[in-house]
Amino acid sequence: MLVLNLSCACDHGFEAWFGSASDFESQQAGGLIACPVCGNAQIRRLPSAPRLNLSHLRRDSATGASAASAPNEQALREQPLADQAGRDVRHSDVVARPDPSSAHQALQAQMFQALRQMASKSENVGDRFAEEARRIHYGETEARSIRGQASRAESEALLEEGISVLPLPDIPGLNDPLH
Repeated sequence: MLVLNLSCACDHGFEAWFGSASDFESQQAGGLIACPVCGNAQIRRLPSAPRLNLSHLRRDSATGASAASAPNEQALREQPLADQAGRDVRHSDVVARPDPSSAHQALQAQMFQALRQMASKSENVGDRFAEEARRIHYGETEARSIRGQASRAESEALLEEGISVLPLPDIPGLNDPLH
C-alpha cells in the first residue's frame, strides 16, 4: 500500500492510499482523484516521507551490537547549544515548534467535518432555499434545518425580513462518505 500526500490547485492538502505508484498515475490521468475539500481534480503529489523499517537497528542497539557506533543519547542532551543570544542551552531545553502546515491541515479537517455534520443534519432544498426559508419563518411549514442555493440578492432580502441565513461554500462531495 502506498500512502501519498496530495494537494489540489487550491492548495488543500490531503492524504490518499494507492496500491502502487502506477495506480496513482492511472487514476490521476483518468480524473478519478479529486480534492475532498473543493472537488478540484488538478492534483499534484507532495513530497512524502518514506516509511523505513528500522526495527532491526533497535534490536541491535538493545543487544549492544551497535552501541559503540551509536552516539550516546544522554551525552548529546548534556552537550550545550548556543541560542540566538549566545547563551548555552541544553538539548532538553529546546522545544520543537509544530509545523504550521500541519496546523493548517488540522483546522481544514475540523472545518470540513463541521460542514459535513451540518449537511447531515439538514435537508437540501436546492434552489428553493429562499422560498422554503420564508415558509419556515412564517410558520407555513414545520421548522427544520435546511440548506440550498440562494443568490446574493435573495440572501440579503431574507436578512432584511429577519430570517437568519449563513452563507457557506458549496463543497462538491459534502454528502459523500469519507474513505
